[in-house]
Amino acid sequence: MVGADRTVITSSQAPQPLGAYSLGISVRAGKLVYVAGQVGVDSNDNLVGKGDAAAQTRQALENIGHVLAAAGAGFSDVVEFTTYVVGRSSVQGYLDGRGEVYPTIYPDGEFPTNTLLVVAGLVNEDLLVEIKAVAALP
Repeated sequence: MVGADRTVITSSQAPQPLGAYSLGISVRAGKLVYVAGQVGVDSNDNLVGKGDAAAQTRQALENIGHVLAAAGAGFSDVVEFTTYVVGRSSVQGYLDGRGEVYPTIYPDGEFPTNTLLVVAGLVNEDLLVEIKAVAALP
């Protein structure tokens, strides 16, 4: 599938990314896909990785992949993630889980933008990570 006209934006005058995300992305899209926040719950409604932010991150990204595929899109079409992690103690687990998945879904290293928020809690007290996405299709 050919993605939207997507260009990673860099600037030597802005602070450089602290991790696996881009400063900005320019896109000429024909259609936008908004993926609701996905969590560490599988298709059978089972929590994956109770107390394990890395496992919940991997599952959330897998769920996003399923929603993108249903829309005729893929991870190469994602221009923005917004990530919520419960407490600072979950940040490293999120980074570890993302670090396991990203090489597969972004082999070129051209990551979408991402805003990472540390929150007090999510809708269910066992959930540690929630990720939403915006994808741009041609």
